[in-house]
Amino acid sequence: MTGSEASPTFRLAYVPGVTPAKWVRIWNERLPDIPLTLVPVPAADASDVLRRGEADAGLVRLPVDRTVLSAIPLYTEATVVVAPKDHVVTAAEEVSLDELADEVVLHPLDDVLGWEQPPGEPAFERPATTEDAIEHVASGIGILYVPQSLARLHHRKDLTYRTVLDAPQSDVALSWPEDATTDLVEDFIGIVRGRTVNSTRGRTPTPPQPKTKAKRAEPAGKRKPAAGKAGKSTGKNPRGASGGAKGAKRGKPRGR
Repeated sequence: MTGSEASPTFRLAYVPGVTPAKWVRIWNERLPDIPLTLVPVPAADASDVLRRGEADAGLVRLPVDRTVLSAIPLYTEATVVVAPKDHVVTAAEEVSLDELADEVVLHPLDDVLGWEQPPGEPAFERPATTEDAIEHVASGIGILYVPQSLARLHHRKDLTYRTVLDAPQSDVALSWPEDATTDLVEDFIGIVRGRTVNSTRGRTPTPPQPKTKAKRAEPAGKRKPAAGKAGKSTGKNPRGASGGAKGAKRGKPRGR
């Protein structure tokens, strides 16, 4: 059973910071009869949501369990440090981890950068979420390292951010259960990879039927006679003259 037959909708999970709007718009233009349903999920739960079949595919942060999930990397996000607007970090457009080594660093439990402990002085406790950590930064408790999209998602007027040159980065990918690569999943893969609407890559196209050219029978009256079976000669030329070479000259009449 194909994906379009199994479900009237395509369910797309996405994690905080990822913006699927562009791909959703293209989907709606190409497949207006198949509604796309967005399923927001925490980054830590994305793999489980896909494994349980609660979404057909997801825009997730790597790594994922590649033994059961397929994944196509889409882009890599820069890491930034979030700090109050009057913090010394705002003096430059980019900073290094060494320059922030003496700062108190918040490390939320839902951190997506994958390090055991960010460089710097650890805060007294770990906030439960990135959103909570942002609140602590606004209170002057410390600074926070996050992918740039999360800094934009939790933007506040009293905070700013700067790129951290040597921090780990976050890779965003399209992922789906390997044993559930449906036609609709293939359609969405084509969209995120920028394939044109006429591309059939990823699907098995219907093979073209060979064209057979029928041999037209000739009318009976127009068949050529077989060699050696021409009609019998009468022995006379067309003008009734006795047989002779065609084109031979006639003799002159005798004078009387």
